[in-house]
Amino acid sequence: MGNVNVNQKYFRPSHLPALNYQVSSTFFHPYYKVDVSEIQLPQYLTTSPEATIINYYSVLMEAAIFPEGKVGGCGTVGMATLPYPIAYHFLTESYQKKVNYNEFVHSFNNIAHINLIKLQRIYSHSNSLKNWRYFIELETIEGSAKDVTYFAYYYGYITVLKETDGYKINNIVLHGEDFLCAAYHGWDHNAESVIEAKYGNWCKLVKTRYPTIQSGYVKNIVFTGTDGFVYLFIFFELTNGTDIEVAQYRQNLNGSWTPIKLIPEKCVEDSISPSKKLK
Repeated sequence: MGNVNVNQKYFRPSHLPALNYQVSSTFFHPYYKVDVSEIQLPQYLTTSPEATIINYYSVLMEAAIFPEGKVGGCGTVGMATLPYPIAYHFLTESYQKKVNYNEFVHSFNNIAHINLIKLQRIYSHSNSLKNWRYFIELETIEGSAKDVTYFAYYYGYITVLKETDGYKINNIVLHGEDFLCAAYHGWDHNAESVIEAKYGNWCKLVKTRYPTIQSGYVKNIVFTGTDGFVYLFIFFELTNGTDIEVAQYRQNLNGSWTPIKLIPEKCVEDSISPSKKLK
């Protein structure tokens, strides 16, 4: 790994500041003892896709719920369960039909604090012009059966839609981060190795790969393809040191970039069965 400090890269918590600090404790005062069906969000919370996500996690920042056998703190933690009914109204009507309120609350079991530490819009091949898709990373504090609490990290994607009363969350997909995997096993946690192995060795597409351009946790990798086109792949580096591929682009003759979706696993299938073509 060259000059990389392995311990610092793979086994340390995040140094990034939290983005979700937009809500104070006084915000919650009007919502005490108000049923979830009676809550209406102030319009200023959902004026843009990013505002919706940041304010959603600002509301949830100090929400806390512990399942049986898990504990944390030394009394009431944060705002306890008060934020959940409010946060539920950040979801679109269609998303609420898929996830009822009880299921929504249950999804936060054993989480007692949430910090939104990464937020980036993603422009990809699958994006619709009518929705906004974002990459997020969360830092949480969770309870345990021991006399300690733990930091845990999750990354994932949020889709936001425009509704009549503002921008609402239409889907959330989260994945937990393992801090004991990337440093010890395999190569596919490293962006440069992914490009060389999957798109070079598997797909025979990489002719010349240029030096990685990294800004913070964003990695841009450009290469000239064996087909003559120039490609740009974007990866985000997680707190646990893993690089996650989030977007692919091919440069047009006029210099603009078009989102694409190459599936390297299909290259392997094609090498086994020549009748199959990469889509």
